[in-house]
Amino acid sequence: MDRSLTDAAESRQELEAMIDSMQDAVIAVDAAGRIQWTNQRMQKLIPGMSFSNAVRVGHALVQTIRDPDVLDCMRVALEQRVVSERRSTSLLPGKIFEIAASPMPGGGAVAVLHDITRIEQVERTQRDFVANVSHELRTPLTSITGYVETLLDHEQELSPQAREFLTTIHKNATRMNRLTEDLLVMARVESSEQELHPVSLRADMLVRDAVQAMSGMVQDEEAVLEIGETVPDEVMADQDAAVQVLSNLIENAIKYGRHPTKGRSRVIVSAHSQENFVEFRVQDFGPGIASEHLQRIFERFYRVDKARSRESGGTGLGLAIARHVIEGQGGAIRVDSELNVGSTFIFTLPRVLSRAD
Repeated sequence: MDRSLTDAAESRQELEAMIDSMQDAVIAVDAAGRIQWTNQRMQKLIPGMSFSNAVRVGHALVQTIRDPDVLDCMRVALEQRVVSERRSTSLLPGKIFEIAASPMPGGGAVAVLHDITRIEQVERTQRDFVANVSHELRTPLTSITGYVETLLDHEQELSPQAREFLTTIHKNATRMNRLTEDLLVMARVESSEQELHPVSLRADMLVRDAVQAMSGMVQDEEAVLEIGETVPDEVMADQDAAVQVLSNLIENAIKYGRHPTKGRSRVIVSAHSQENFVEFRVQDFGPGIASEHLQRIFERFYRVDKARSRESGGTGLGLAIARHVIEGQGGAIRVDSELNVGSTFIFTLPRVLSRAD
């Protein structure tokens, strides 16, 4: 018994030493919400966030920490017995924390507070830099495009070589314009500056609006764009943003979904009702996407075929923008693909539930 007690005490000391060495703050409470223990990192934070100068074991957590995000996160872990995550900006002045609370097997819960202030500052600096550079590039690029278009349209005595050079300049300037516009949109979306105004919209009308908006590209590319099965269910979404996402997916399907033998693209757009959401699908019958790319295809600047994407004028930001827009409206987006069969991009939007539901 003495040996067992000694081993248990040593294991407890090792565990406490490991927790104290963590850079994250850790605090545990019992089933009644009373503090059981904390690590040293938490003890250093508490004087700055409460009227108490020390952790009082056995006292209620609310008497030591007044932040509503921490208290709500711990309450969910205690009452619902599930892992709960929150983001707090008011725990300490000028600090941002990610909070994760987990239930403990014997009752109670433990919360880990991770300081992400530095990460947020770096990401904000990067977003501001990209937005500022993109904004400054718009004026000279617009001037270059305008002057080149004027020369190509009105100078009849240009030599074939000069016309070829000007056409190349115009093509690259146009692509740069698209890139700067997408970078500005991405910066607004990631910084939450782009306000979304969700309203009740019919799913079938969203599909029809997006298909109609792409009619010009369909004619230019000699593609086949079809409306598949749709539902009249209503979804909560920002109309412009939802149509933009659908149009972006249709454009990608037309560009990269050409049939290997027929040489033309066939795209089917549909909407299907699910329990609490409506599922929108954009399906093509092209070469498909290899499995190693599926997990990264929604990252910024990620391209499956870099050479082909540049040739078609792609910026590598369209799918990243679509993901942020859809997730910002409570939905999700993914892709299913099979080589030499085709790809289907799928996203969901919350369904407006009727009384019958």
